[in-house]
Amino acid sequence: MRCPCGCGQIIELMLIHEVRPRWDLRVDEAGRPSLHPSIWLQRGCRSHFWLKHGRIHWCD
Repeated sequence: MRCPCGCGQIIELMLIHEVRPRWDLRVDEAGRPSLHPSIWLQRGCRSHFWLKHGRIHWCD
């Protein structure tokens, strides 16, 4: 996915259970994705956010 801040950085998240770190992906009845834990970029724009029910929730 691309960073939602608009910087254009590509974010790759591991969803495979055997690797660390990894994220859990859930899709609700309406097809909206949620990820756990939050996404926190350590380089570049340093965005930190949650994806819940298809919406971005920014962390302070």
